[in-house]
Amino acid sequence: MKKILLIFLILLFSYSSVIACSSAIISGKVTPDGRPLLWKHRDAKEQENNLMYFKGKKYDFIGLINTQDTNGTQVWSGSNSVGFSIINTNAYNLKEGKKYKAPMDKEGFFMKEALGKCATLSDFEKMLDKTKGKRGVQANFGIIDAKGGAAYYEANPDSYEKFDVNDPKVAPAGYLIRTNFGFSGKEGEGSGYIRYRTLEEIFSQNSTQNNLSIEFLLLDATRCLKHSIFKNDLYTMDLPNDSSQTYYLSLRDYIVQGGSVSTMVIQGVKPDEDPSLTTLWTIPSFQLTSLSVPVWVSAGNQLPKVVISENEKLAPITEKALTLKQQCFPFHTHDGREYMDLSKILNKKGDGILQKLIPADKEIISRTNELITKWRENGFNKIEAQKHYEWLDEFITEFYKNNFDIP
Repeated sequence: MKKILLIFLILLFSYSSVIACSSAIISGKVTPDGRPLLWKHRDAKEQENNLMYFKGKKYDFIGLINTQDTNGTQVWSGSNSVGFSIINTNAYNLKEGKKYKAPMDKEGFFMKEALGKCATLSDFEKMLDKTKGKRGVQANFGIIDAKGGAAYYEANPDSYEKFDVNDPKVAPAGYLIRTNFGFSGKEGEGSGYIRYRTLEEIFSQNSTQNNLSIEFLLLDATRCLKHSIFKNDLYTMDLPNDSSQTYYLSLRDYIVQGGSVSTMVIQGVKPDEDPSLTTLWTIPSFQLTSLSVPVWVSAGNQLPKVVISENEKLAPITEKALTLKQQCFPFHTHDGREYMDLSKILNKKGDGILQKLIPADKEIISRTNELITKWRENGFNKIEAQKHYEWLDEFITEFYKNNFDIP
């Protein structure tokens, strides 16, 4: 591992155009409430994301999809009706075997299939065994289930290796992080070493404070603006005076980058709890301009209107968040896409987009946690979930209208 961390200095100067994603699995053994957490911060070419409800072969599920994929042929993170949840990050050092000649980049198809038919880690392992030599994947798959299972599977077309987050020998701190390299692959290849180091720093700090929680993942990890090479934190730097004082900087190798498009945090259940309580917290667009939206598979196929695409249009929250993102990234050429005007996000006056967004997100998290606490005592209530969706639609719509004049 020491060798891996040293290589980040070399990688800083070798630009790669690969897609960057960050992720983590936190065992219920180290979360404040004893429930596992699964986190994916997604970067992709496709900026437009939304949620979709699916009727699977065995289990119904909710998945994050690219809006242009109107039929939902691929899923990029999600959870099903029995609490099986999955995410992935591309792992570019998990090379396909020399004999494998079929198409690659099939992770989205693979995860959709898993959500429709898997209930446990064991089911997923059987799926991996059955598809040996036939699956076009090169990824770290993160899984939690309703039985307490939590593990990463580093998989290529021909083989896979399991990393059990509940095993103290594998995850002594009770969590594992993955970016865009696999620990079972060749050292020094792949990407995401700088982001990995940044995440290790903030996870370690919050672990010692018993703060590996939903709030930490949504508010801190997802919107992290620290850089492990520069040793800086954009939140605490000498900020621009207000949103009119232009201050450009590059987000290259930050957790949040110009290509960041969505986040999903899945809060699982304890082994003796109802899987219906599994909660999908989604930030369906650029993380510095989009609010969080919680959903439950057991609430049915009527998702909040703000996160679904109708008539091939963008989901409302995605459209609003991307409108704000355009204000922050004025350069649309390939070499200018990582340059952000910090003043639009954070400034001394306190009227930056993120400075308005965080209090609203805290309100969503607080109201939702109150509801979940009630359900843990009295059981999941579909009617109450639908009413909460109605509140979310109204609250989020009013937030963008009142703060940014975006109807």
